[in-house]
Amino acid sequence: MRTSTAEAEVPTAESITVTEDTLRVDLSDGRTISVPLVWFPRLAHGTAKERKNWRVIGKGYGIHWEDLDEDISVENLLLGQPSGESQSSFQKWLSSRRPRLTRRPSGRY
Repeated sequence: MRTSTAEAEVPTAESITVTEDTLRVDLSDGRTISVPLVWFPRLAHGTAKERKNWRVIGKGYGIHWEDLDEDISVENLLLGQPSGESQSSFQKWLSSRRPRLTRRPSGRY
């Protein structure tokens, strides 16, 4: 018995748009993937400016947001997989974004 395995070619990301509630990725094969932003809590908690600061990585097979320390693969988007980050990791990241009390020159907080 012969078995054939056909590997599907994963398209690359060409354009990314992030709104208040949606991540939209235009792919090289003409499709557009649109997923809820809540799938990626770091993006959902980022500012509009941070969400616009993305770059394609891995020859188009991934997207990176430097300001948010977030990477998302096109393949995972195609598979419908939301972020796999643990809740404790996310909470640690979120708490690092909160403004800290800093000592003022007068010595007061």
